[in-house]
Amino acid sequence: MDYKALIFADPATTAYDGGEYCDFDTAADIVAGKDILLGVWNTDGSKLLAISGQQGLTINRSAETIEVNSKSTEGGWKDSLAGMKEWSIDNDGLWVASDDAHKALATAFKNGNPVCVKVYNGKTKKGLFGGLAVITDYPIEAPYDDAVTYSITLQGKGALVDFSIDPPTSDTMPA
Repeated sequence: MDYKALIFADPATTAYDGGEYCDFDTAADIVAGKDILLGVWNTDGSKLLAISGQQGLTINRSAETIEVNSKSTEGGWKDSLAGMKEWSIDNDGLWVASDDAHKALATAFKNGNPVCVKVYNGKTKKGLFGGLAVITDYPIEAPYDDAVTYSITLQGKGALVDFSIDPPTSDTMPA
């Protein structure tokens, strides 16, 4: 065995067999859904509150379709343009009645006030999206044989800011 060759071997070709099957760079870019959380700002904007008990989170983004067909449309295929855009967030989980975020959401829902929300990665402590929304649905379910749960639908008011494109100057996380 050539021990000198092992000692002076190029790490790029020997580490993890040259990276042929252990690609740590790609694995580091994959995000676990459990790490993505929804927070709501308190009424004066001084504190971002993590919503307790979260289990599911869906960010919906869509655009209206404007058909721009005419008799001269080539090949008989429809043609379209993107129209007005909208967004919403669906969130659900275990209901924690004493949670400050649930209290803030309940108050905003009762009064018909918008809320400022932020989606963030709890593991990396980085914001992902943010925007102003109204609460359009906020049921609490209490089955006799299971935990009490909530679900909430937040309908966007204006743009949903994607922080990977337009990063905020400050990136506050819940305490």
